[in-house]
Amino acid sequence: MSLPLLLFFFQFLSPSLQQFPRPCTTPDVLRSKRCCPVWPGDGSVCGSLSGRGFCQDVTVSDLPNGPQYPHSGLDDREQWPLVFYNQTCQCAGNYMGFDCGECKFGCFGANCGERRESVRKNIFQLSVSERQRFISYLNLAKTTVSPDYMIVTGVYSQMNNGSTPMFTNISVYDLFVWMHYYVSRDALLGGPGNVWADIDFAHESAAFLPWHRVYLLFWEHEIRKLTGDFNFTIPYWDWRDAQDCQVCTDELMGARSPLNPNLISPSSVFSSWKVICSQPEDYNQREVLCDGSPEGPLLRNPGNHDPNRVPRLPTSADVESVLSLTEYETGLMDRSANMSFRNALEGFASPETGLAVTGQSLMHNSLHVFMNGSMSSVQGSANDPIFLLHHAFIDSIFEQWLRRHQPPRTHYPAANAPIGHNDGFYMVPFIPLYRNGDYFLSTKALGYEYAYLQDPSQRFVQEFLTPYLEQAQQIWRWLLAAGLLGAAVAGIIATIITVACRRRLKRRKSSAYGERQPLLNSSEEEGSTSYQTTL
Repeated sequence: MSLPLLLFFFQFLSPSLQQFPRPCTTPDVLRSKRCCPVWPGDGSVCGSLSGRGFCQDVTVSDLPNGPQYPHSGLDDREQWPLVFYNQTCQCAGNYMGFDCGECKFGCFGANCGERRESVRKNIFQLSVSERQRFISYLNLAKTTVSPDYMIVTGVYSQMNNGSTPMFTNISVYDLFVWMHYYVSRDALLGGPGNVWADIDFAHESAAFLPWHRVYLLFWEHEIRKLTGDFNFTIPYWDWRDAQDCQVCTDELMGARSPLNPNLISPSSVFSSWKVICSQPEDYNQREVLCDGSPEGPLLRNPGNHDPNRVPRLPTSADVESVLSLTEYETGLMDRSANMSFRNALEGFASPETGLAVTGQSLMHNSLHVFMNGSMSSVQGSANDPIFLLHHAFIDSIFEQWLRRHQPPRTHYPAANAPIGHNDGFYMVPFIPLYRNGDYFLSTKALGYEYAYLQDPSQRFVQEFLTPYLEQAQQIWRWLLAAGLLGAAVAGIIATIITVACRRRLKRRKSSAYGERQPLLNSSEEEGSTSYQTTL
């Protein structure tokens, strides 16, 4: 069966795992604020009959936030998820999910009892079939409607206390684009264009790294459920010392179009992609949220950006300088923080000095600006699939820092960070719920690793031996057939030689007792020469 047919078949087998579960978007649920779906495995709420979990009140942290957002009660995200739900499933053991029907990260099996470490690889170390599979999975996610999750298209105050829900369908890939938009959008204060822009629940403060870590884990898990490929991992792009967009080829993420430098090459599947959530100014003016409607082609023109803002891409030395910073957060814990590892890695502080800068985009931010297109706008940046490769590598640098400095959880701010970034705050807009501080820990505890961070022996197996074994596994039938054919041909040749040798030996024996036959006979009558040959 071909890969497209397999992907088409698998999309109907498994549910998605993301934002706003479809069972929790009805008027009854919204009015009751009780998002505790029945797990189909045993027909009980949260799988309680199987010991998977139970319905529990949501308790949010009451510790103070920083001064960056002075309002209260105006934004649905302020005490996530209480505006929408005050009861959700609390899962036990290794279980996870909005109905406790899935396994925690790194756990597998029917009862989630199998722990396994997955390895994220450099995209240039993938085999040809792995690269093709990755692109196919991306496109499948882009074109498959999520069967179990929806997105909200209005604020709760517009829903008549839940009686008139405002939700719509979304594809699996665009679900994640929307999530990145929703977590970073401006707060609507009332009136056309009246917004508060200095608010972001996943950027410019402490939760930047834990939030994107969970985001990538969920995306990875979603692709596994969609395709049935539980060995899938997100590849990373190691962009240290890069001079250009190395992944911008038609074999990978799409080359530049020869017809329009702002578009993707027609030879790439990504040239047909449409972006969503890319017009925040328009939404603010109309006092609406992004509804997931297509808004035009994917844009990218790498390198043709403002060189004053991004003089160059990050170097190996830049990464090493950032890793040497010992404090995770400092000062006001926002983009003005000095000597903060998070702020330097995010790109608001100089990697050389650790001091906050203005007018420049460095480290993580520099790649977004360098791409000069859909990826350069925070709210719509996840439209470009390079976003995944980029953030996987940012996550690996975060992992390097955690291993080098081994900070206790107390190094993560418990209070006074900008709204949404304190340790105990639930990540917006995830359901099931995850606290920021719970993901201030090593990837080892979450069941995954990066190939270049492994010890040398493991790296050899992952980067060199495994790809060859995988290729051999894919073509073993051809190898076997070729081997059998070669053996057959060799056997036939050996038989011919053996028979010929026996005949020659027989003739030699007969010539020893009879008249000799000369090898060369001359015919004077014909005046020519003829050759008698034997094999």
